[in-house]
Amino acid sequence: MTIERYLRLIAGLFVLASLALGYWVSPWFYLLNAFVGLNLLQSGFTNWCPMMTILRKSGVAA
Repeated sequence: MTIERYLRLIAGLFVLASLALGYWVSPWFYLLNAFVGLNLLQSGFTNWCPMMTILRKSGVAA
């Protein structure tokens, strides 16, 4: 699996988890959705994503 697929899986999991937590626990968890969205937006402009750096350093994908 490529690093881009890992990144998409992780972003999707974060979005779904924060939606569930926002619904069942506290609406403050919706801020996590905003953070993920802003991170995806900035990575589209800068071509740099912190999660990609973490994945590369952890050896998950090259």
